Amino acid sequence: MKTALAIFVKTPGFSPVKTRLAQTLGREAAEAFYRLAADATAAVARACAPRLAVYWAVAETDPAAWSVWSGFPVIAQGAGGLGERLHRVYAELRARHGAVLLIGADAPQLTPALLLAARAAVRDPATPFALGAAADGGFWLCGGRRPLPAAVWSAVRYSQADTADQLRGGLRAHGAIAELPCLRDVDDAADLPAVAQALAALSDPLPAQRRLADWLRGHDGVRRRTSQRL
Repeated sequence: MKTALAIFVKTPGFSPVKTRLAQTLGREAAEAFYRLAADATAAVARACAPRLAVYWAVAETDPAAWSVWSGFPVIAQGAGGLGERLHRVYAELRARHGAVLLIGADAPQLTPALLLAARAAVRDPATPFALGAAADGGFWLCGGRRPLPAAVWSAVRYSQADTADQLRGGLRAHGAIAELPCLRDVDDAADLPAVAQALAALSDPLPAQRRLADWLRGHDGVRRRTSQRL
């Protein structure tokens, strides 16, 4: 049975996306980044076929929003806070596939090797769960094969400096966790230079990742921040 991979997305034009990034770069640029990052993430997921069954987990219920996301089946995140939505998608896809990985579209420098390492981890009898922490204290991936109560997800305070630690504590009560490498994800403009550098450092970037890297190099706001870091 294939392990499921759900990519959590919001649909530009139907919901605000990358609002903190938009405060600095403007809404149009934030949406452009988001679309390119989602394309890059999808390309990495597609490169893992046929070992992963990939889904778009879409925030909106409007069929017109669902039609924006092509290439993979669409699953609804459903209503409620992030914890409720993570639990709903995890439970549904675990029931279908036996194991599931959950990611966003905010760390487009991820690689097929990382996703396949996560897949191997949740299929390993010794580690029923996998967690990839993010540099800001959140997480870029969480996955597992064992059922989890909704409270594991809902007890976490998201978008905090200790979000990954909170989730890690909840998971440990249900089994061992395989820890994946820490990645930088994009919440605001300060994150862009590090992600641009990570993309540039990839040994074999996919075309969609190269397109995002080119956009980041060509955007004045990103260039200024990159030069300031250097």
